[in-house]
Amino acid sequence: MDVSLFDFDLPEERIALRPANPRDSARLLVVEPDRLQDRIVSELPDILRPGDLLVANNTRVIPARLIGRRTGRGETEPKIEAMLHMRVDSATWKAFAKPARKLEVGDRLQFGGGSNACLLGHLEATVADKGEAGEITLAFDLAGPDLDFAIAAQGTMPLPPYIAGKRPPDERDQSDYQTLFAREEGAVAAPTAGLHFTPSLHEKLEVSGVSICNITLHVGAGTFLPVKVEDTKNHRMHAERGYISAEAAEQINAVRQGGGRVIAIGTTALRLLESAAAEDGTLSAWSDATDIFITPGYRFRSIDALLTNFHLPRSTLFMLVSAFAGLERMKSAYAHAIAGGYRFYSYGDASLLFPENPR
Repeated sequence: MDVSLFDFDLPEERIALRPANPRDSARLLVVEPDRLQDRIVSELPDILRPGDLLVANNTRVIPARLIGRRTGRGETEPKIEAMLHMRVDSATWKAFAKPARKLEVGDRLQFGGGSNACLLGHLEATVADKGEAGEITLAFDLAGPDLDFAIAAQGTMPLPPYIAGKRPPDERDQSDYQTLFAREEGAVAAPTAGLHFTPSLHEKLEVSGVSICNITLHVGAGTFLPVKVEDTKNHRMHAERGYISAEAAEQINAVRQGGGRVIAIGTTALRLLESAAAEDGTLSAWSDATDIFITPGYRFRSIDALLTNFHLPRSTLFMLVSAFAGLERMKSAYAHAIAGGYRFYSYGDASLLFPENPR
């Protein structure tokens, strides 16, 4: 499909730089086949039905932005930024480097160099591989928990570029950019639909008969990359690692078999569910990497509704929601949201999408 089909005009002032406070006071646009409703996230217990199941991504964002320098190759030691985006093994990460043109396979990188206690005054790695579009593979000198601790000591919170370009990360982002469900460390971007949930909303949902279960997709920095091709068939998604436990699969299957609705909290949860689902929509325990790319024409198997934020023009995420709820309906919904003052992107408001032909 022509990528220009997914373009729309978004005023810069619609980009949220801070989340709503409290989080569940964010606005919620309910997109049904025959109408749009302006609601509030805290009203979810009244909108959903007893027996429904919300599926959350419980990944936790790590401080994945590393600043350092290239060492050991002559007198110049250029500054290098590495954005980690997928763990390969206990000592190896794939990353996006800037400026990648200054790096070659075999180069040594040193990150940090301050006075952090933990024998980790700095963190060192070797460029083990170099790919396209600035992607490199870093083999760190440390491994396992020691490497995790060093990354936590030297890294900073990787805010999306449309926020980081307007203000630097600060202490508030350490909590603002983690969801209520965050447990499993490994993401370099937040599953932002989950940012709207509070303990109070969680409790009210359970009292109303709506259950919540957790799955894990470690969101990579590839989610920030623009689509640079003109045809969607030429775009390559970066892989992300995900896990679904046997218990979560059984809970989701039981809800579907009992006539309840399965609602993904965010596109990351949806992409993982679709990657793992059988043709009939059933799930079993799953652990693998996924690079699934969903565009209009895709047949969804695993969910009945999607709770998600408002996404970038021409992005893979806007393509996904257009595949789920219809391109023209989503363009109309986004036009309504822009005209009505909804806040967009990671710290913005939410939408609850229903397909044109529910099961």
